[in-house]
Amino acid sequence: MKKIYCMMLLFAAVLLSLGAADVSVAAMRGPTAMGLAKLMYDSESGISDGNDYAFTLEGAPDAVVPMIVRGDVDIAAIPGNLASVLYQRTHGGIEVIGINTLGVLYIVENGNSVNSIEDLRGKTIYSAGKGATPEYALQYVLAAYGLEVGKDVEIEWKSEHAECVAALSADENSVAMLPQPFATTAIMKDSDIRVALDLNDLWQEKTGHVLITGVTVARKDFIEENEEALSIFLSSYKDSVEFINERADGEGAAMVGHYGIVPENVAKSAIPYCNIVLITGEEMKASLSGYLDILFAQNPQSVGGNVPGDDFYYTE
Repeated sequence: MKKIYCMMLLFAAVLLSLGAADVSVAAMRGPTAMGLAKLMYDSESGISDGNDYAFTLEGAPDAVVPMIVRGDVDIAAIPGNLASVLYQRTHGGIEVIGINTLGVLYIVENGNSVNSIEDLRGKTIYSAGKGATPEYALQYVLAAYGLEVGKDVEIEWKSEHAECVAALSADENSVAMLPQPFATTAIMKDSDIRVALDLNDLWQEKTGHVLITGVTVARKDFIEENEEALSIFLSSYKDSVEFINERADGEGAAMVGHYGIVPENVAKSAIPYCNIVLITGEEMKASLSGYLDILFAQNPQSVGGNVPGDDFYYTE
């Protein structure tokens, strides 16, 4: 009986190895990498799903994008609109395999005067992210609610989110648009700072679509050669996302902090507001295509000049 059991285990291991592969993954520090933390920890600890993973974390998209263009990595977590730009640049050489982060943008105030978007009238909003999703989302929402930039409200663009936090702390009754975890960091540093508005809710109220921050893409040639390994990755990725969300105040935050994605104490407070997900298949396609259509109508260059075709979406 013992021999039969051992043979069954060996047979299962052989079946698993047939679909396994070496898989290299790159992500940006911040919410788009948080969902990977448990998978990274398991891989480092020798707990295998059959694939052999190598993970790279970077601070900005500019560091991640060349990796996937050159073929240095197989899979990358990047901003949603940048995936569309990259699809155009590589002539369809990548596919989106999942949405990993929904909206993480919040209107944050040093004070208590902003309780609706109309209360932004006459204000100056500090923000970083000009030319990227934060700008497109903020401009769209302000216009949708009848606020004209330069007339009803001003936007003062900063080069980094940390500059917005500093400006917010220095100026009573000031307002900034901050993504997580920067919003949580600002609140932890100054008790007078609070989240006034959830830009994600405001976007969805006007568009009927979720605001998307990050997606996970893979090289098309990797997908074609490693579909079983990709299926294993997506299953483990989903389990990792669920673990991080469910244990945000304990092991999940500790793992996020362990890899320097954000500090553990910040992660404990920020994870519930980071909208970490793994949405795949047709639901991913419907959500992401709707989001990109909105961006294209506002500024075609925000998605690379064209809306991607069906081959942009991995739905199998």
